[in-house]
Amino acid sequence: MSDLLDRYEGGTDSPIAYPDYDGFADVAQMDKFVRDLRDAEERGVIRIARGRGLKSEQIKHVRLENVPLIYELLGRKPIGELMEAAAGRLLEGLDLPAEFDASLEALRSAWSRGREWQGFSLADSDRLRPAFVMAKAIFQRRHVGLDYRTFSRRFAGDSKALERLEGPVVRLLSGLVEVPPAARPRDALRTLGLEKFAPPMLLSGRLDFDVAELSAAAPTYFGITPGEATRLRFPERPEYVLTIENFASFSRHIVEADPQRAGVTIYVGGYPSLATQEALKTVAAAMPADVPFFHWSDIDPDGTWIFRTIENSIVRDLKPHLMSADLADSLGKLPTDRTRLPSGAMPSAISDLVTYLRRDDAKWLEQEELDPKLPSANALWRPGI
Repeated sequence: MSDLLDRYEGGTDSPIAYPDYDGFADVAQMDKFVRDLRDAEERGVIRIARGRGLKSEQIKHVRLENVPLIYELLGRKPIGELMEAAAGRLLEGLDLPAEFDASLEALRSAWSRGREWQGFSLADSDRLRPAFVMAKAIFQRRHVGLDYRTFSRRFAGDSKALERLEGPVVRLLSGLVEVPPAARPRDALRTLGLEKFAPPMLLSGRLDFDVAELSAAAPTYFGITPGEATRLRFPERPEYVLTIENFASFSRHIVEADPQRAGVTIYVGGYPSLATQEALKTVAAAMPADVPFFHWSDIDPDGTWIFRTIENSIVRDLKPHLMSADLADSLGKLPTDRTRLPSGAMPSAISDLVTYLRRDDAKWLEQEELDPKLPSANALWRPGI
């Protein structure tokens, strides 16, 4: 009968259950089971259907008839009451902005059917509450300037709480702030500025760093922490600035396409962290207005998200490099599943590619499939050119 009620709470209007006679330990246990079902039928809780012929005395199945009575019989509270109590504990004293209403509705819907939300059942409201507290703080940008552990300790009272609750925190923020459509929760948080340690930013080109004249030594590339971007110096005007998502493509570009270091090439480390975004803004501000900026990513939703993120960061024109619908159509493959594309209607040099990727027949292409080449401000690379 508990199974009947569980299935009713899960959304089945008039659930039926079939006895598992092979599961009884002995005849005495079976007899007690049959007596309990007959008692429940006499009280109007269930209706018993019996077999035919030689099995006319055997219970074939039972159907739930009276929901209030089965709650009384089993000594259980209705799932709606349990859900409301759990939601009340979750939200007590927490004034969430209206933007979180959709997530709360999804949570209430799952819990009211006895299901989990993001891996948390209604019995886990106390464990889940810090996720809502931290998501609210991030939405209100109270995380800016704080490292991962400090933020977690300040808002959740536990330096490791965010580590345990990354998934639900990012799920609560999805649709409220721009995060990569298919990123792991930790990578998504990194793009918002929450990271344990900022990854290094790798650069290649005729660059100096503070008093170090690296342009004379001409290393293949060197790395700095993003916060040190203000110490970069550019002794001569580069022909271009190119940011690259993938490390293999970055390495090939500086060795094969630009061994003379005519431009400045920057590896952004996949999804660019907030620190990297600020560093790119610093580099862009230091460049003459006529130096063209390019970005090279995979031709897929994440690649367009990274492009848009860098485009927003540098506050100047950014052109796609080796990122076009023609390339994807000629060399790409159909994806196994579709991923959400960047939202918003802002003008962007990547808008045509986003429109293409929304098509059912759109193909994706990893940038490692392409040989590197120098970017051109006046030419669009196509297959065979």
